This record gives sequence, structure tokens and C-alpha cells, in this order.
Amino acid sequence: MKIKFYSFIIALVMGGSCFAQTIVSTSPENKKVILEEFTGISCVFCPQGHAIAQSIKDSSPDNVFLVNIHVGSFAVPGPGQPDFRTPFGTAIANQSNLVGYPAGTVNRHVFPGQSQSGGPHTAMSRGQWASASNQILGEASYLNMAVEAELDISASEISVHVEAFYTGNSPQATNQLNVALLQNNTLGPQTGGGLGNNYPHQYRLVHMITGQWGESISPTTQGSFIDRNYTYTIPASYNNVPVNLEELELVVFMTETNQEVISGNGAFPTYTNLPFNNDAALEAEFDIDAQCGIDYAPEITIQNRGNNPLTSLAIEYSINGGATETYNWTGNLGPYEKEDVRLDPISYAVQSTNTINFSIPNDEDNTNNTATNSFSEITFEHTNSYSFRLSCDANGDEITWKIENVNGDIVQSGGPYAPDEDVELEFNLDDIGCHKFTLTDTGGDGQYYFRLTDSNNDHVLINTSGFFGEEISAQFKTNGVLNVGDASVDGINIVPNPATSTFTISNAEGANIVMYDMQGREVHSSSNLSNSHEVNVSNLVTGMYFVQVERQGQVEVKKLVVN
Repeated sequence: MKIKFYSFIIALVMGGSCFAQTIVSTSPENKKVILEEFTGISCVFCPQGHAIAQSIKDSSPDNVFLVNIHVGSFAVPGPGQPDFRTPFGTAIANQSNLVGYPAGTVNRHVFPGQSQSGGPHTAMSRGQWASASNQILGEASYLNMAVEAELDISASEISVHVEAFYTGNSPQATNQLNVALLQNNTLGPQTGGGLGNNYPHQYRLVHMITGQWGESISPTTQGSFIDRNYTYTIPASYNNVPVNLEELELVVFMTETNQEVISGNGAFPTYTNLPFNNDAALEAEFDIDAQCGIDYAPEITIQNRGNNPLTSLAIEYSINGGATETYNWTGNLGPYEKEDVRLDPISYAVQSTNTINFSIPNDEDNTNNTATNSFSEITFEHTNSYSFRLSCDANGDEITWKIENVNGDIVQSGGPYAPDEDVELEFNLDDIGCHKFTLTDTGGDGQYYFRLTDSNNDHVLINTSGFFGEEISAQFKTNGVLNVGDASVDGINIVPNPATSTFTISNAEGANIVMYDMQGREVHSSSNLSNSHEVNVSNLVTGMYFVQVERQGQVEVKKLVVN
């Protein structure tokens, strides 16, 4: 591997002559957060730390940057396990004086009363990171930083351009510029998190391009402009853990000495010299909840794996070998960029296991032009009585919800609401079979309490599971009594059950019947029955059906199996 340094410094008086600044802002800014988390692969509580750090970043993605450092006893690999450690981690961890994992530092700053074991140290337990980050984000910075990078895939070489501008004076005559190279989405073992050997390790430090404590920078006075270029040849692996070039990320930061971080920034590289000029790829690795036959809108990830921009793509898809639909996507994806695409709903006949097939037109590499995904059929059936609870946020006027039956009819709905309104509803659904609940937040920031349960809160159909953005939905089945009267119909019998070609409803004088399949679609109806009424089912597919019997305002639903 090799590292090349090209640098020059131009020191200016504020308001003086022009300089070669291109990407960094010269206007005063607040500090950005560099959260270094000390983690491992045998750490029960580290996934909690990762989630906390991610939520901090999600709240201010352009101002918070994460660096996960595998270090200490929890990072020591067992037989056959990957070694995610680096030559830099131990020294960084030691200066933090951490005493437990996961630990983290926010800008390598000492926050009085928040240190592990009393301190004063920079290492903090995970419960302190959010308040420390908020404090940093609210402080003015005397330094701005910016970074951009280009990664040559064929040469496995990354070129990094860093700029810094001092809007004020540093208390130190010399500062240290750090360039950290990270890799995302590395699957590996983790004791906590419940994913075994398939835990996705994010923001994993693999190398410090500028060395252990960075490159010395001066002058550090107001108006100083720093410009640095680094070229680094990336190895095929670190500690025998393969490098995935398309998952690399850069975080840069400036320290006053080796400890106090002034500010920083981050970037993903752009890519050049990919193997193909035109290559679109499909990924269908989403976990899909069980469905019950209502038109389904699949999701697929598209990626541009070519040098040329990807601006349009015809995506064909079908479920269980049924009719093929085409979704014409348009956009602009650069090399290795991805986008999750929600396709239009498609009709299908539900089975116990359902397969979605995706395909795109031929290009220079057809090995990634098809994908499949699958989901199961909902088998659990709920009563027809439901409870809905919702605690709105300050933007209740953005919240609406609806329940649709298998025909697309809206059978219940609500919203919009007042700010911070609490909603409690009880209702019955008068349709057997499949239903779809959808909650929409037009502000795109849905993250509040709601829950839909069947009668007596026996089963939760859908509830808050964290941030869901603009929309969240779920399908479910009902099998309860429809239009319930004062009493159910007595003495009605269905024989034989299971039925093969016909069945007979006895004691049915004057009754009306409607048969539904498991998706709630009507397959037969008869009115004003005789005492013994025969129904032909020889044309029906094998499976479970519902027979709704109504007589003099009394309704009962019976199950029927057709063999």
C-alpha cells in the first residue's frame, strides 16, 4: 500500500486577498460531532450503544459523524471469527480512560459529571452521549472543515481532498488533522443484538490515513486556510477481513492536541473506473411481513454499478407466477449509488409461501438483473372487534389512517387530528377476510405512539416500532360474526365438513347464505333457503371457506373446508 501527501497552506487576514478555497465554508459555523464508540464482537450491550449513536446521527445527519473502534477484550476474535481491530484503537481508547463497554467519546471532550467512573475523563457510558452531543452541536466553532473523495475501483486507490478554514484563533499554535477510513455493513458475530454471526457492523474504523494522531497543521489563526490532498492505495483486506470498496466512508476531524476535537466532517467517495459503463443491479433482501391476499406493493433496491449515470429503469415483477407488471423508474444514480423503490400494487392469489420475481432489461452484466423475495400467508384470524389508540405529536393535522377490505373499500378511517390529541376508538369490522391498515403522516416524520388490537387487546395487529416516516401499514384477517344481531342462528348444520363436491345446510328454512374465501371474496350466495339446502363446491379450489348464515336479523359464520 502507499500514501501520498500533497499539501499547501495559505494564511490570510480575514477580508484580505483571494485564495484557493473550494469546498469549505468561510462563514462561522457551530461545531460538528465526532462520536467515537469503543465496541467489539462479544459485547452484549454494544448493539444498544450502536442504536443510541445512530439515533443521534439520524437527528442531525449532516452534523454528526460516527466512528466505531473495535478494541479491548470484547474485540478479541475467537477461533474462526473476524478481527476488526486496528493498530490505532488501543491508543485512542487508552487516552479516554474507559472502564466498560460500550464507551464513547464526543469530540474527545471532558463533560463534567458524565465520565465513566466519575472521571474527569472523556469516556462516557451510552446514556450520556445524546446530551453531550446536543451540547457540542450548540457551541460555536472557530474552525470549519470539508472533505471530498474519489475512489478508483480498478486501481483500488482513494484520493481525498480536505479543506479547513479558521474563523477564529485556536489556543494551540499547531493542530492535528485526522482522516479516518471506515467500512459499513460488514456482517460478523455479535453476542448482543440477536443476529448471531450476521450482525451488520457499521462505521467500522479500518485505517487512519493520516496516522495515529493526524498530520500537524499550522498556522491556526483566524483566516488561515488549509488544503490537503491524500492518495491511499486500499489493500484487499485488513486483518484478513475483506474490504468492500463500495461500503467505504470518510470522517475527518481536527484536534487541538491529540484529544480535544475542534470540529469535523464526513463524506462518501465518488467512484471511477468501474468494470462496466452501464450496469444496473437489483437487491431484494427486505424482510416482508406475512400478507393475506390484498394487492401488494413490493419494494426493491436498485443500484447503479456502472460508470455512467442511471436515469431510468423498467422493473418487471410478478407474484407466484401471475401477471407481470412493469414499473418505470426515473431518477439519477451515480456509480454504486442505491435507491429503495416502492413498486405499484399487484394482484395475486395468496399461497402459504409466496414468491416475488423481479427483473430488469439486459445490460453489460446480466448476473445481477434478477432477484426474488418471499413472504408467507397470514394464518392467524382475529375477531371483528377492534381497539385503536393514538397519541399525536404536535402535527396531528398531518396524521390520517384507514382500514380497507379486500375490495379496496374503506371500512374505517380517522384523522386529521388536533396537535397532541389522544385518540381512543372501539369499532367492529363487518367484513370477513383480509383487511389492510394504513397510517399516513404527510410530514414524513412519523414517530409517535399508536396501536391497533383486536377485541380485549388479545392480539396486537400493528403498533409503533420506532421511526416510520411517511407511511406504515399491515394486513390482517377477520373471522368474527358479521352484523351481529341479538343472538346467533341456532340449529344450523353444515354436512359434510370437509366437503368434496357438495355440502348441505340443514334446518335452514328462510335463511340467506353468502360464502367467502380466505381473502374475503364472495364465491357463492343463496337466499330464502329451503329446510335442507345443497350447495355445489366442485368448482372451488381446495382450502378454507366461511359460510355466513343470516335469518331474521340473526347472523352466524361457520367455517367450511373444501377438499
